[in-house]
Amino acid sequence: MKLGVIGLGNMASAMIGGIIASGLFKPDEITGSDPGADQRQKAEKSFGIHTCEGNADAAKNCDYMILAVKPQIYEKVLPEIRTAMKKDQVIISIAPGKKLGYLEEQLAQDAKIVRLMPNTPALVGEGCTGVCRNKNVSADEFDFVLKMLSGFGKAFEVKENQMDAVVAVSGSSPAYVFMLIDSMADGAVAEGLDRATAIKMAAQAVLGSAKMVIETGKHPAELKDMVCSPAGTTIDAVAALEKGGFRSSVMDAMRACAEKSRAI
Repeated sequence: MKLGVIGLGNMASAMIGGIIASGLFKPDEITGSDPGADQRQKAEKSFGIHTCEGNADAAKNCDYMILAVKPQIYEKVLPEIRTAMKKDQVIISIAPGKKLGYLEEQLAQDAKIVRLMPNTPALVGEGCTGVCRNKNVSADEFDFVLKMLSGFGKAFEVKENQMDAVVAVSGSSPAYVFMLIDSMADGAVAEGLDRATAIKMAAQAVLGSAKMVIETGKHPAELKDMVCSPAGTTIDAVAALEKGGFRSSVMDAMRACAEKSRAI
């Protein structure tokens, strides 16, 4: 089998690295295209894949093709690959806002299309990806895509009308978490801890807390209550967060994110 990758930026690199590590494709079975010579050279050096400048060259003769370009240049890229597509090729799009129906109109009504919403932790093998497909993609083909995604994190099948929520809860949410870590570190520095140690401790606390949610299966509120001892330090911190509208601010941020995703 052959894999084509249109665009060789950071997200594409994370996906390629995970896919090769999974053993589903060998480096010489992957061809990536990018207009930037530096990006092509970087991909060749990092992964040993074939690269080319033209998108049609990467699209032809591959069984699966990843569209890893920004949504604003889809109008330029899709006509280039349409003429090079072969029958039964599975197209994998990672652009927010570009729905299955739009892609079918631009490529072909019988095209096999999978939509993804990955996030930047894929760069460290801890991605969270929402996935949906059109009716032309078989169960076996979809399972194969899910195996590809497992090479750089966790994948969750969702309905297409839930993809804007996926953008808010995983696609954009690393930014919220980075802000939380930064704020926690600032607070620790204000209390006398050096910044380097404060950042590491804040990041580790977030990592450990997330792992507890995943591995215990307990509701986050239950885990929060476990930390809040009667008349202890933590309940005062929680009270301060509630007074500042912590939860409502996060929910408002996610709503704004989802609304922007719908408008793209």
